[in-house]
Amino acid sequence: MERREWMRLVGWATVGYGWNLFAQGQKEARAMKAAFVENMLPQKVSVAERFELARRIGLDGVEVRPLEEGLWAEYREASQRTGVLIHSIIYGGWGAPLSDPDPQVVERGKEGVRHALRCAKALGADAVLLVPAVVNERVRYAEAYERSQKALRELLPLAEDLGIPIAVENVWNNFLLSPLEFARYVDELGSPYLRAYFDVGNVVVFGWPQDWIRTLGRRIVKVHLKDFQRKERRFVGLGEGDVNWPEVHRALQEIGYDGFLTAELGGGDEEYLREVVRRIRRIIAGEKPL
Repeated sequence: MERREWMRLVGWATVGYGWNLFAQGQKEARAMKAAFVENMLPQKVSVAERFELARRIGLDGVEVRPLEEGLWAEYREASQRTGVLIHSIIYGGWGAPLSDPDPQVVERGKEGVRHALRCAKALGADAVLLVPAVVNERVRYAEAYERSQKALRELLPLAEDLGIPIAVENVWNNFLLSPLEFARYVDELGSPYLRAYFDVGNVVVFGWPQDWIRTLGRRIVKVHLKDFQRKERRFVGLGEGDVNWPEVHRALQEIGYDGFLTAELGGGDEEYLREVVRRIRRIIAGEKPL
């Protein structure tokens, strides 16, 4: 890597320090917002009842899967009636990775992203979550990098036309295994409509979330909340693992993040869901969840 390119990446990585100075001069930062992935809420009730429960337990938003066009009006009405925003579409991409060696699989993946973008526009969401690639025995790392970026370049014109960013998430796909590489991957695509969806819990097994946040900086457009126990190698409830939540909050403030914090956990009854919301609110306040 040339020195000029390295300095550009380092400049992005340290953007948080400037925001830290700004945050220190503010007595109160703009509050982040609490959300769930929709499948944490009861699924054997109507959409209207689901959104009413979300409102009742104190959620600001939900993240939904790509919906068939016939469901758009029902979801839009439920959101408008309750004030619970549909803030993101969780497309994923595991089933048809943009890195697949089969062009037909890649095309199916691209069409899935296109549908998710149109769904986001219709529902008032402002991002589509994407797992961009999967590295495995069949797909080399370099191939995954090249193929996924090629496909994304073909998808970005639609994202730009609709005004909906594609948000690439860090998941356990053997890909984008450092924050510097993640930042470089985003920057190489050269569009404000290609952003980072940062999952706090997913990096704990091999890194520290606050480090990733400060490195990715303003590239981050959305945040998933999970917690993880390194010793047991398992996901746990918020505050029950090894995430340093006050430091994560501090890092998010440093980069100027004031968007949604979306819990991606198992579901449960109303009492359990209220407790998860309470823990998110404590994270938003810069406190330990427990």
